[in-house]
Amino acid sequence: MSPLRQSASSSASDDDQRYAGMDEKKRKRMISNRESARRSRMKKQKLLQDLTGEVSRLQSANKNIVSKIDETTERYAICAAQTNVLRAQAMELTDRLRYLNDVIDSTGLAAGVADPLLKPLQNPCPMQPIASSGLFKF
Repeated sequence: MSPLRQSASSSASDDDQRYAGMDEKKRKRMISNRESARRSRMKKQKLLQDLTGEVSRLQSANKNIVSKIDETTERYAICAAQTNVLRAQAMELTDRLRYLNDVIDSTGLAAGVADPLLKPLQNPCPMQPIASSGLFKF
């Protein structure tokens, strides 16, 4: 027999002896109330243990979420810095392009220069024979 059952049975017999002088109805009600209070205390203790476990689980989940937020914030800061660098480079290249276009327009080179990038399949220089030199003899 378990110690809990032993103590319950011994306390029940103690209760029986203690309340032997009382009328039967009152004695049964008092014993029933004691059992009910014991069950209520056990239920509260189990609920407290369950809630404590839930708190631990939620704290762990919260730590994981906070670490993910920190990691994401760090990645965002890196991306924002890279974006700023790329924007600055784009502005610099745009300014250079404007300057070069202004130079071309002011010198009048635009009319006489064929841009090979506009017609990529057309070679701007015709094929010319390469003169061999007498330096290499086999």
